[in-house]
Amino acid sequence: MEKFKYLPKEKISQLPKTAGVYAFKNEKEILYIGKAANIKERVKNHFSQSNYRDNLFINQTKKIGYIKTSSEFAEPSVHLTSHPASQGSTIEALILEANLIKKYQPKYNIVWKDSKNYFFIGITKEDFPQIFITHQPVEVLSSKYKVLRRKNIPTTKYKILNTKFVGPFVDGKALKQTLKILRKIFPFRSCNKIPKHPCLWYQLKRCPAPCLLKSAVAEQIPNLNNKIKREYQDNIKNIRKILEGKKTQVLKNLKKEMKTASKNQKFEKAAKIRDQIMALEKVLAHTRIFEGYVKPRSWQYFTVVLKKILRTKRKIFRIEAYDVSNIQGQKATGSMITFLRGKPDKNFYRRFKIKISGKPDDTAMLKEILTRRLKHKEWPFPDLILIDGGKPQLNIAVKSKSQNPNSKKIKIIALAKRKNELFIENQKKPILLKNLPREIFNLILQLRDEAHRFAKKYHLKLRENATLPSPSPARFTR
Repeated sequence: MEKFKYLPKEKISQLPKTAGVYAFKNEKEILYIGKAANIKERVKNHFSQSNYRDNLFINQTKKIGYIKTSSEFAEPSVHLTSHPASQGSTIEALILEANLIKKYQPKYNIVWKDSKNYFFIGITKEDFPQIFITHQPVEVLSSKYKVLRRKNIPTTKYKILNTKFVGPFVDGKALKQTLKILRKIFPFRSCNKIPKHPCLWYQLKRCPAPCLLKSAVAEQIPNLNNKIKREYQDNIKNIRKILEGKKTQVLKNLKKEMKTASKNQKFEKAAKIRDQIMALEKVLAHTRIFEGYVKPRSWQYFTVVLKKILRTKRKIFRIEAYDVSNIQGQKATGSMITFLRGKPDKNFYRRFKIKISGKPDDTAMLKEILTRRLKHKEWPFPDLILIDGGKPQLNIAVKSKSQNPNSKKIKIIALAKRKNELFIENQKKPILLKNLPREIFNLILQLRDEAHRFAKKYHLKLRENATLPSPSPARFTR
């Protein structure tokens, strides 16, 4: 994978005007990664027309990095989607951005912290596969199988085992444009069910129309079904390989097929493959070879790393996180959120109205929450508990656990906000969160933030019900 070339932020004027990927970096780490049709103009916009997101990292930025993905011969005045070389750059930048974000995990690429914003291309496993864009597959645990639910099509269900997913990608709009480009070269169907008659996509030569095989005429042509099926599946295979970064392999295979067809005097087939090669070379002309997507980590990876960090042999499947929210001890609330296999399951979220009174004491409130929670034997016990706090909070959580004989196997960790230090049960020294693998870093922050969000939401609800006056931000404590 290519590396960024860096310039001091004072030298923005020296950035290239071509398409590519850019990065904002402080002295030590990359803060944000994006892609643009014109790197120089896009970076300038971050500084001159900054929004609340830009302001989070602009002041920390010391250097600007860039990787060009377009040809030096591409016309800068032509929009990316209208020029063949630029279209290649669009595809390259799309996948390169995805790879770099997965590699560096920039702190302010918030979109990658929320799995709902991942984009994947789904390819069904059928004789004539359907291609569609979806968010990250939502795994619904079942005793028999896992089901994928597609957004906007609530009545349609696909078994995950019967769908191949390529991704993840960040930019849904660019992904649609990429599929639009590739569909001109390798036609495919996008309909949920194969209809009885050809649609407009067939007239536009964007779909081979497997629906034609249902006609009476098709039955009279020998081996027509096998011929169309073979060509269609070749198209799907080529699309998948290109999206995975294997464009060189696709071109090489197509040229080999063309020579074989010509040698066997199948000139019509050879001419068709030749046209595909020419079209694909135009689209990908003058672009650097890009690598494919980075496969998302499986939960098996997470549990192996967590077991090593926690120094335990027990598998980590269920994680609970806790937080407290209050104003000077008034309307104090606590939250319990639950993640299964690294994903939130709101069926197991719980909230607590703190009963103790007196001066605000987060440690005492936490003790009350955990004591009450551990009495609920009907709630499945977690493998790991995350507490928002430092050593005192960890100690009170461990003590609460020890008083319940059924919960002694639970591992407890606490995250202190000031330095993002992770305190672990039975370990003397804390671990800096930034020193952990980026996937674990993000998971722990996601757990903490979700617990805080849920606690604060309930706290605000209680305040509204009591018609309490809103406090100043300075007095709001957690």
